[in-house]
Amino acid sequence: MPKTVEAIFEEGVFKPISRVDISEHKKVTLIIEDKSEEPSDILSLASMVYNGLSSEDIDAVEKIAFDRSRFSRNSN
Repeated sequence: MPKTVEAIFEEGVFKPISRVDISEHKKVTLIIEDKSEEPSDILSLASMVYNGLSSEDIDAVEKIAFDRSRFSRNSN
């Protein structure tokens, strides 16, 4: 059964980020998907921030996000 395992490539070796339940010396096939994000990828992700939210939810999020009183504490 296929498994998805995130790994880091260091010193010529793929090192899993989390524990992998595979027996030692088991032969596997790796399909490599580069996770580095380019600006266009970031913009694509940012455009999906409101996916699945109702217009009321979006209004509530934007009200909080644009409320400048939350940016710093008043010393008064």
